Amino acid sequence: MGANNGKQYGSEGKGSSSISSDISSSTDHTPTKAPKNVATTEGLDSSTRTLSTPSPGLILPSKSSSLSSPALSSNGHDTNSSSSSSARAETVAVVHSQPGTHTRSRQSKSHHHAPVDLLPDHALLQIFSHLPTNQLCRCARACRRWYNLAWDPRLWGAVRLTGELLHADRAIRVLTHRLCQDTPNVCLTLETVVVSGCKRLTDRGLHVVAQCCPELRRLEVAGCYNVSNEAVFEVVSRCPSLEHLNLSGCSKVTCISLTQEASLQLSPLHGQQISIHYLDMTDCFSLEDEGLRTIASHCPRLTHLYLRRCTRLTDEALRHLALHCPSIRELSLSDCRLVGDFGLREVARLEGCLRYLSVAHCTRITDVGIRYVARYCPRLRYLNARGCEGLTDHGLSHLARSCPRLKSLDVGKCPLVSDSGLEQLAMYCQGLRRVSLRACESVTGRGLKALAANCCELQLLNVQDCEVSPEALRFVRRHCRRCVIEHTNPAFY
Repeated sequence: MGANNGKQYGSEGKGSSSISSDISSSTDHTPTKAPKNVATTEGLDSSTRTLSTPSPGLILPSKSSSLSSPALSSNGHDTNSSSSSSARAETVAVVHSQPGTHTRSRQSKSHHHAPVDLLPDHALLQIFSHLPTNQLCRCARACRRWYNLAWDPRLWGAVRLTGELLHADRAIRVLTHRLCQDTPNVCLTLETVVVSGCKRLTDRGLHVVAQCCPELRRLEVAGCYNVSNEAVFEVVSRCPSLEHLNLSGCSKVTCISLTQEASLQLSPLHGQQISIHYLDMTDCFSLEDEGLRTIASHCPRLTHLYLRRCTRLTDEALRHLALHCPSIRELSLSDCRLVGDFGLREVARLEGCLRYLSVAHCTRITDVGIRYVARYCPRLRYLNARGCEGLTDHGLSHLARSCPRLKSLDVGKCPLVSDSGLEQLAMYCQGLRRVSLRACESVTGRGLKALAANCCELQLLNVQDCEVSPEALRFVRRHCRRCVIEHTNPAFY
């Protein structure tokens, strides 16, 4: 057993050092100090000097040192150790000691009765399964037993890396290299990779993911602005099971498509089939109509699409979206200032599938566009039309009559919405739970009383910057006891 462990550690010493140093850099910025009795002694061999690296727990002696590994006790710890207590206290490393300096009795007396050592392997695995990636890598530095348990394939269904200073490319390369030991060149267990906020991630890191993770189902690279089309194309081409893709803030990404090589290998019938269901391209400022047309034609299975602040998109792009992606349930077009009523007419072609729609601050949208959506999307549950100044009570009336299952509505900063529109909502949409009327100047207590009297399930009401009386707010509180009222009236408490 000891010989096998020694062989395994010897082959992975370099990679393991990179893992722990890269992952730890996301939270720790203080370099690890080397033990004095190791770093300053000239007579020590090269294997002992590896203790001065930032991650000594994953490094074993090189071939120039002793060939045999120290024997392991039944609980996974070494029965031989160095006589230097300071080195052991600072590094908790599994390394060979100087010949003739073993203190077997001291080691077993100090470590044999540690409570954590009495836990069986399956209990430790259960504990490790709740740890984030960086903490799991740190656990692998503790001892041989923990090293073997921490790299159990069952713990590596997901990799989550964070930190602006993290060298994400290197961390991904080293992690995937270690996880590919049992299945050369591929990580069959890895299905989720999250590196959101790692600004140092580049195309090189995604190329590694594409080559080593054929079973990838979820990829999140939000805020990684160095990622480009080339790497994204390779990921979607090499990972046929990919369903969830978050590219928010990746300003260089302009579309999603298969690589030319992958397209040539597929038949014409299946050449445009990418299995993505969830796509978030919020703040992808370079996305234009042609890019969205390419996305729609290659991703016909989309059900969730978020295009917030993609300011170059126009109504023409939405025509292709409705044509190729008929299963969209959630769509966000917030702050897409060039989208207007014609675009909403195309969105309405999604008909019964659409449940969630956000067109906040799309100032070109009026009652005409809302009427299209209300008429053809009767199963709508959520509508955010905040800042659509062209929306009036007529639009709300059409919405209320055609979408009785509406649960959440935001019409804040719509100055033409008044009590008449709220009374229509109260009459036909009695299942409303969240309503925002912030800065609706024409709303008074009459409309709020109608809502409170008919919508007993109301949970949130935002009337900040509205001219409503304390009496109306108290009426809402009496009839909707579980409702949270957000207001700016100092007289109501």
